Amino acid sequence: MLKTIFDFVTAAIGTCLLSPLFVATAVAIKIGDGGPVYFRQERVGKGGRVFKIWKFRTMVVDAERRGAQITVGSDARITKVGHWLRKFKLDEMPQLFNVLCGEMSFVGPRPEVPRYVALYSDEQRDVLQLLPGITDPSSIKYRDESSLLAQHEDPERVYVETVMPDKIHLNLQYAQRATVFTDIGTIFNTLLRVAVPVPIESAQVASNDRSAKHAA
Repeated sequence: MLKTIFDFVTAAIGTCLLSPLFVATAVAIKIGDGGPVYFRQERVGKGGRVFKIWKFRTMVVDAERRGAQITVGSDARITKVGHWLRKFKLDEMPQLFNVLCGEMSFVGPRPEVPRYVALYSDEQRDVLQLLPGITDPSSIKYRDESSLLAQHEDPERVYVETVMPDKIHLNLQYAQRATVFTDIGTIFNTLLRVAVPVPIESAQVASNDRSAKHAA
């Protein structure tokens, strides 16, 4: 209950305080290519319920028809404005709407698209018992995921077989000790990593490969 109250109150305050930035971002996107400001995509939430996540659009309008559902490196589908929004995670701001609707929390497993959830093992599906979030420990660890995946010949395979299981494992571990205070710490850690980015190594994925499959 305390987490729910914290999420709603903080999201309401955040939406009000960030409203000028919302307007500025919307104008920048419109000026950039004239396309829609927001991007909505089906994700799987708590209990396996499908909902639509809100984001500022950072890719060309028909991006999902042009490639995979993960972005890799300097993806040609990303717009000029989108590069800046992604760099500072500003594209995630509209997810405050999802928090206000009770579909997401500030801290919780990042919700996956149905295509990848369909690949979950029975053990991995335990993560669907948790309310998804805007950030989580795995988001901090894989903060530069697209650049990391770009270092591999088959980025989608690496994501499905290594990165995704490791993310699930990290989030299930975190859920066992999560409190409002650990959530606040995760939020501040996320903001710090955005402000002071530290690159992650390709070797990190390789070293996690076997352990992630086993643990998740």
